[in-house]
Amino acid sequence: MKICMIGTGYVGLVSGVCFSDLGNSVVCIDNNKTKIENLKKGVIPIYEPGLQELVTKNYKANRLNFTTDLKDAIKNSAVIFICVGTPAKKKSNTADLKYVFQAANLIAKNINKYKIIVTKSTVPVTTCDKIEKIIKSKNKKKKFDVISNPEFLREGEAIRDFFYPDRVVVGTKSKKANKIMKSLYLPIIKKDSRYFNTSRRGAEMIKYASNAFLATKISYINELANLCEKTSVDIKDVSMGMGLDQRIGERFLRAGPAYGGSCFPKDTRALVYTADKFKINLSIVKNVIKSNENRKNLLLQKIHNIIGKNIKKKKITFLGVTFKPNTDDMREASSLKMIPYLSKKGALINYNDPSGKKNILDKIKNVKFHKNISSACYKTDLIIIHTEWNDFKSLNFKNLVKKKNFIVYDMRNIYSPEKMFKNKIKYFGIGRSLV
Repeated sequence: MKICMIGTGYVGLVSGVCFSDLGNSVVCIDNNKTKIENLKKGVIPIYEPGLQELVTKNYKANRLNFTTDLKDAIKNSAVIFICVGTPAKKKSNTADLKYVFQAANLIAKNINKYKIIVTKSTVPVTTCDKIEKIIKSKNKKKKFDVISNPEFLREGEAIRDFFYPDRVVVGTKSKKANKIMKSLYLPIIKKDSRYFNTSRRGAEMIKYASNAFLATKISYINELANLCEKTSVDIKDVSMGMGLDQRIGERFLRAGPAYGGSCFPKDTRALVYTADKFKINLSIVKNVIKSNENRKNLLLQKIHNIIGKNIKKKKITFLGVTFKPNTDDMREASSLKMIPYLSKKGALINYNDPSGKKNILDKIKNVKFHKNISSACYKTDLIIIHTEWNDFKSLNFKNLVKKKNFIVYDMRNIYSPEKMFKNKIKYFGIGRSLV
């Protein structure tokens, strides 16, 4: 099948590459010429394990191409995916849909035969209705179907999530479009239960509702962790005990920093904005957003409790600064609040992250990137394990620090408090009592 992906960001690039690996002819479009030329050379703009190999493989096999020529790509494709960004507007929490509507206008001008226009970007309820209206206004004859097909890709595990999805949600009441979409996804759905057909608005709502619920689980377990610290209970035991209940499940019940990334913060706010627009009070989601913001301040206070009120000239090492492992995404990462705050208080910040140096941290005073974990930890006063990269899971801290008095603050509960105590290392976790 001939497919066109408008937008080569995270969703568009990963989805397009994976569709090509299933044997489809895919063209990925972007108006950034430099980005397109780099992709042709195999230079990937994002950090995603396994993606570069798939790009190289399918580009060489001529199943995957990159272009800035939107006109020809639309005319030659049967299915057109809109995968452009929908960032939050600066003055409100609603999603900015200008790129989505720009794509819709460009599609409308170049429809030459029946097309399926798929919104894969995360968009508020009724967005597909608006896209359809835009295209209809420029095409009096109905030669298209607009459908919603939200993505559920986790950064760092996106390729696996694409090929082994929990579900594929397709929002359309068009039998023709539904049949074509089911055929497109057939190699990966295998069982009918993994393909869910609903209304367009239903599909749009499912995406936001899913992200808001997962964000709720994170905030819930983080708040329980606060109580566990006061009652000498290990939050990991609580998470495991809860997770064994199949109605609950263990995923997203890991206590740690505030949730971040490109989805949960933006999507929970956008969902609340939509609800307010329809005069519905989503009090639970509102409190999740508030709890998540409070989480950042609470962890900063905990750092003061651990290392003292006066942290001037204290050496603090961050192991990992991204919002989660296996990605270079810094959006809404807790480190972006912690590091500037600690720097202003006079601390000397070192950091190591397997995804490399972060330009966003370059402007902050007394912050230094280290390529090696050993260099970042040398003679430090406090090690903060901020992101649970595999690189940080089996470290000999005494050999790294080469100093008697230092503290480890494990924000991801990677290490055993008992083992750290036996090794005479001062250790703090999240929601865990002191040994």
